[in-house]
Amino acid sequence: MIQNRLKGVGAAMVTPFTPDGRVDYEALARMIDYVIDGGVDYIVALGTTAETPTLYIQERAVIAMFIANHIAHRVPLVMGVGGNSTSEVLDQLREFDLRGADAILSVTPYYNKPSQEGLYQHFKVVSEHSPLPIILYNIAGRTGVNMTVDTTLRIARDFDNVIGIKEASGDIEQIRQVIARRPDDFIVLSGDDGIAVEVMRSGGHGVISVAVNAFPRKFMECINLAKQGKFDQAERCFAPLAPAVKALFREGNPTGVKCALHTMGLIGDRMRLPLVPGTPELAAEFEKLIREYDLC
Repeated sequence: MIQNRLKGVGAAMVTPFTPDGRVDYEALARMIDYVIDGGVDYIVALGTTAETPTLYIQERAVIAMFIANHIAHRVPLVMGVGGNSTSEVLDQLREFDLRGADAILSVTPYYNKPSQEGLYQHFKVVSEHSPLPIILYNIAGRTGVNMTVDTTLRIARDFDNVIGIKEASGDIEQIRQVIARRPDDFIVLSGDDGIAVEVMRSGGHGVISVAVNAFPRKFMECINLAKQGKFDQAERCFAPLAPAVKALFREGNPTGVKCALHTMGLIGDRMRLPLVPGTPELAAEFEKLIREYDLC
C-alpha cells in the first residue's frame, strides 16, 4: 500500500525564484537532490511552502512535471492539488500531469469557510474524480476553518482513496482523537515540525516537514529514532534543533526556511509578493544557530 511509503518524513518543497522573479529550476533541482541525499522519505510538491498561491496555473503544471522528472522515482511524490473552489480543484486534476505522482495532498477550502457538511461534500467530489490516493490537509490557521475529528473520520471511512491526513490544527488532543479512532490503514501525519515526535509517540506516522528542507540530516536523525519507537531519544535529538525550527516560523513560512536556505547558500532569497524575504536579524540568527549546532 502507498500508505506504507508515505510514513516518516515528507519534505514540503520550496519554490526558488531567480532575482527577476522567475522559477529557478536549477535551484529547485539542487533542493530536490539535497533533501533526497539527506534521507527524506518522500517529497511533497506545490504545498503552502511552495508559495503555490502566487504561482500561475501553467507554472504549477510545469513545476509538477519538472519535480516528477527530476525525482525519477527515487522517492515517492505527493502533489498539492487544492483550492477553495471545488470545480477549480477538478480542473487541476484534469490539467496536471500526475503520472509521476503517488498521491495528492488536498487542503480544506480556505477563506469561504465552509461548514463541516460542506467540507465533506467537497472531498466527496474530489474523491470521485481523483486518479490518485488523497491525503487531506487540515490547517485552520491558514484556511479559517477547522475540520473536526468526526468529519475527518467520516471522510476516511466513506472514501477508500482517502488514505490519510496532514493534521496542522496545532491541537494535539484533536490529533490524538483522529489517531485513536482512525481506520486501520489511514495514516496521520503531523503538519507541525515542533510536535512531530509527540504526534508519533501518540501513534502518528510521521510529518510533512518544512524544517527538513534546511536541515535534512539532523531532522531525519530525530524522526528515524521516533520511527523505531525510541521517543525519548528522539526528543533529546530534537532539542538542539528546536531553536532553529522555531526561527523558521518567526517571520512566517516559507519566509523563514528560504532565509535559512539562502544563508546556507542553497537558493536565493527572492519571494513573490505579498511575501517578502526574511530580515537581516533573522539571517544573522540562522548563521549563529547553524554554526553553533552544526546544522548543515
